[in-house]
Amino acid sequence: MGITSKLLETMSNIKPSEQWPTFVSFTIALLLMASYFLLRPVRDAMASDWSDTEVSFLWNIQFFVSLALVALYGKLVSLIRFKFVVPMVYGLFCASFVAFFLLNDLITDPTLIEKTFYIWVSAFSLFHVSVFWSLMSHSFSSGQAKRLFPVIAAGASAGAIIGPTLPAHFADTLGLSTLMLIAACGICAVVPMVLSLQSYTSKFNNTNKDSKVAKPTGDIKSAWWSGFKAFSNNPYLLLIGLFLLLYVFIGSFVYFEQKNLLAEYSRTERVQILSKIDWIVNTLTFFLAFFVTGRLTVKLGMTVTLVVLPVLMIIGLFIIAIAPMVIVLMGLQIARRAGNYAITRPAREMLFSKVNQDQRFKAKPVIDVVVYRGGDAASGSLFALLSEGVGLGLACIAIIGAAISAMWAAVGVVLGRMYNSNPKKGEKNNWTGAPA
Repeated sequence: MGITSKLLETMSNIKPSEQWPTFVSFTIALLLMASYFLLRPVRDAMASDWSDTEVSFLWNIQFFVSLALVALYGKLVSLIRFKFVVPMVYGLFCASFVAFFLLNDLITDPTLIEKTFYIWVSAFSLFHVSVFWSLMSHSFSSGQAKRLFPVIAAGASAGAIIGPTLPAHFADTLGLSTLMLIAACGICAVVPMVLSLQSYTSKFNNTNKDSKVAKPTGDIKSAWWSGFKAFSNNPYLLLIGLFLLLYVFIGSFVYFEQKNLLAEYSRTERVQILSKIDWIVNTLTFFLAFFVTGRLTVKLGMTVTLVVLPVLMIIGLFIIAIAPMVIVLMGLQIARRAGNYAITRPAREMLFSKVNQDQRFKAKPVIDVVVYRGGDAASGSLFALLSEGVGLGLACIAIIGAAISAMWAAVGVVLGRMYNSNPKKGEKNNWTGAPA
């Protein structure tokens, strides 16, 4: 064992045999998130030109687009060989952003293409992450997930640090359409890495009979709608969906307030401001994910890990209710996003290591994409009603958010207990439906 290998095992609790697949997974996450964070500030800068009602309407469209994407994805994974599913998804997203780059220079009236781009980037933001973590849950066991997922998530944080750097400093020089092309190149680079990871884990499983790495069970041949059925019939998956839905409501409230605060700036200035906020969030996330989260989950357990962020949000939202200031809101936004990326998101992905392959690749996108975008649609409409309809201010909305956060924490407690329930060997888990 080399010095570097020993150092990694000491610092991050990664065993030598796990270091190569963890490194590849880390790099895939880095490239995907760097590409997304090139696109994110471009998308969000567009939103400040539109009213709350317009953005809410786009979010409702996003829900139906997401529903269609998940249905098509379910059909795709039923028709083609398992090992080609993930590379094909990323290849299609790469091609789509190349198309946006070309259309941006060809179409004279940008409004339609900008709103289409806004919807598509929003779909990509969830779909690419869902597919990636499905691959991770399939490649590593639940025991490995506790130790490795936070480190792999740190790769996403590293990419999210690198990604905003270009638009933050060179948006005016490069131009917004060029950022789309650079992002497409990053997504394209992921495809051979996914194939390499699948090849390595397959060989590792075949030569190590005692390996705890999850083994593929063949192609997924069930109906395209099986993910929707599995989600609606499984209490464990339903609670994961509810946990995510409550998070979305909190995030949407903060997003709309941020959007309105930035309306007075030019689009290029918004891109630069949002990119710098992204950089702060993701730098903080990287250090938390790499050095804290894995140990937090192992030592304090899943329940505490799931509840940390909701409790912090309750406290933060009450502070905003008392002192509704811009700087407090931005601080809460940074804390919310860093806490989600570093702690809550990896913990939520660990929950899927307890379900079977079909649920992982079909029910998971239903939760990650359809439930998320359904939450966006509902919370966006609610915010528009409360702000432009009823006329509530930031303090009142913060109190409503604190109540939602309390429900979010309660669901986290129940989910943590369900995750920790261990059936006897050979029996099915009453909650997840997966074998022990």
